[in-house]
Amino acid sequence: MTSEPTVKTLLILGASGDLTGRLLLPGLARLVARGHAAGLTLVGAGSDDWSQEQWLERLDTAFADANSQANTDGKRELKRIRTSTSYHRLDVTSGGELASLLAGLEGPVAVYFALPPKISQLACEALTPEEVPAGTRLVMEKPFGSSEESARHLNKTLAALVPEDHIHRVDHFLGKATVLNILGLRFANTFLEPVWNREHIEKVEIIFDEDLALEGRARYYDGAGALRDMIQSHLLQIMALMAIEPPASVDERDLRDAVATLLRASSIKAPYAKNTRRARYSAGSIDGRRVPDYAKEKGVDPSRNTETLAEVRVDIDNWRWQGVPFMLRSGKALGSMRKEAIVTFRPVPHLPKGFTGVDSPNQLRIGFGPDTLQFDVDVNGPGNVLSLDRATLKAELSASDLLPYGEVLEGVLSGDPLLSVRADTAEDCWRIVAPVIKAWARDSVPLEEYPAGTPGPEGWPT
Repeated sequence: MTSEPTVKTLLILGASGDLTGRLLLPGLARLVARGHAAGLTLVGAGSDDWSQEQWLERLDTAFADANSQANTDGKRELKRIRTSTSYHRLDVTSGGELASLLAGLEGPVAVYFALPPKISQLACEALTPEEVPAGTRLVMEKPFGSSEESARHLNKTLAALVPEDHIHRVDHFLGKATVLNILGLRFANTFLEPVWNREHIEKVEIIFDEDLALEGRARYYDGAGALRDMIQSHLLQIMALMAIEPPASVDERDLRDAVATLLRASSIKAPYAKNTRRARYSAGSIDGRRVPDYAKEKGVDPSRNTETLAEVRVDIDNWRWQGVPFMLRSGKALGSMRKEAIVTFRPVPHLPKGFTGVDSPNQLRIGFGPDTLQFDVDVNGPGNVLSLDRATLKAELSASDLLPYGEVLEGVLSGDPLLSVRADTAEDCWRIVAPVIKAWARDSVPLEEYPAGTPGPEGWPT
């Protein structure tokens, strides 16, 4: 069974780039094969002088996995996409070129900016409102700007072209299944909500550690670093979902209003040498693979002091969370991959005399990709019933049958902005990290080092 998308044409700018080939097209292929994009036309555009054959070769490679698993209808849709697609060489920053291409496409059109942020900004500035057909959707990749001021400038540029609900600021790490799993866990269980506050929770940690190193992304990453790349966007969004007040519904307006309210109450406070940490990996090995010193990686400027591991404490100044630290951490080239949120509850106020063993605080762990749930509790151990032992209750949460970029594209094509970061939220996320960026630029916080393949610098919590 197929579903009709609101969007008729998907135009990918930066179609010859790595993001398109590695993530965007495979996500689209899975979406098409599952029947979520009937009748869609795909158009690619890029600065590379590609022939139609080169573009089709890229599609064949990106579509191969989805095509091998698709049913008859899915294979037919993938073939139709391939037959009708086209590639155009384009300078998106040149006035009139993008507008001319848009004018010749069947609308409504979704324009996906698979481009570096600065180029996306210039491309939007090269358009006039009259050159953007009615119904056009603009899809922007994080980061949304490089500061609060630049995010505000980008938002003004976009708002002059299309309405806010036609702007999709996407974070592919935050899929629909993950969002709904967090919300379902929090608001569908009466045993959790009464204790989901400062009275019962000691701290919340949100961790996104990667065992991948730079992997040839110096051009982007060395100008961003872990704080801007992950904490400023993805981890603050996860934090907001973990901490928001119960929304009236999971419709985009109610949910995004709740997220915006939460982030407005959030800040990273001085002293930054105490509440933030940063580090950079040195030479080491990961799973037997040698990893060079970050400062010696191709394309890296060591004088930038770009961090590859960052940790910050975020405080939420409202009734529910006053005084509870939200620890956000993300890094590269670490010994193991961790994508999880850990909620540590306060110890019991009194343990009856007679019990032995370790009574450690209960922890709730939510894993991301795949989405899992673990609840660590203390129970009577085997043998001596008075001896407490740690038991872990485990469950797998529902997963999407789409790839992360397939979930992103599904929202874009159907006109659902639920997973889109709203304009005010994009600006607020930069406002939260701005004082840390300034403090680090002044070297107020030391840049530590850790060998690649280790858990991080000595003394950091693991």
